[in-house]
Amino acid sequence: MDPAIEYWTARALLEWQIELGADEALDEAPVNRYALEAEAPKVLPHVAPKVAQPTAPAAPPAIVEPIKVDAAAAATRMARAAADLPALAQAMQAFDLCEIKKGARNFVFADGQPAARVMIVGEAPDRDEDQQGRPFVGKVGQMLDRMLAAIGLDRRATDPSSAVYLTTVLPWRPPADNAPDPADVAMMLPFLERHIALANPDLVVLMGNAPCLALLGKAGITRVRGEWAEVLARPALPMFHPATLLRTPEAKREAWADLLTLKARLG
Repeated sequence: MDPAIEYWTARALLEWQIELGADEALDEAPVNRYALEAEAPKVLPHVAPKVAQPTAPAAPPAIVEPIKVDAAAAATRMARAAADLPALAQAMQAFDLCEIKKGARNFVFADGQPAARVMIVGEAPDRDEDQQGRPFVGKVGQMLDRMLAAIGLDRRATDPSSAVYLTTVLPWRPPADNAPDPADVAMMLPFLERHIALANPDLVVLMGNAPCLALLGKAGITRVRGEWAEVLARPALPMFHPATLLRTPEAKREAWADLLTLKARLG
């Protein structure tokens, strides 16, 4: 800037040039722009686009076949391994292949004197038996106790000659107190047979259809009751179950005849 020009004069000249459209300051020496080399545009290196490589289809998940367990064979192994009644009870409680176990409240094993001459086998626990964990209780048990007392037997007796030992074909209550399912009976049969062998009674009383079907292969308690048979090399007497007598009091006559037959066999 010429020092002779005052500040305000110079500012006025600059504003005037801006109004005229001047937007760039020039050097003091002229520049020949035609002599400047044109700057070559920058070219980016070519990058080939990535192409997704096809992937092999995933192998289908392997199908694992469930292991099939022979429930009857497992029950047989466990039953044979039991050396005494407490071991048998423990083995039965540990047996998880019978579905009715899941719906039962208590495990029902036995009651009475294990050394008794008479072993009574019932069908399956009902509601009262499931709640108490003992066979033949409630009204059914009261009826049985009266029947036994009539011929001098008592589940509370300690003398084997006048005592009885009680169990059932199934140790768990079936749903809604239904009749024992033949498949469940067949599954649990090895335990029942081992139970009889370990208790070793002089004779067995089969009360109801389920024990007759399981141990004799016969159904229809009305037809087979009162007829001596053989179970595991010992005498067996089919009889009406006390629950039947509660539902059908007229059957008490036949039940009394069977009790007299039992008393005579015991001598």
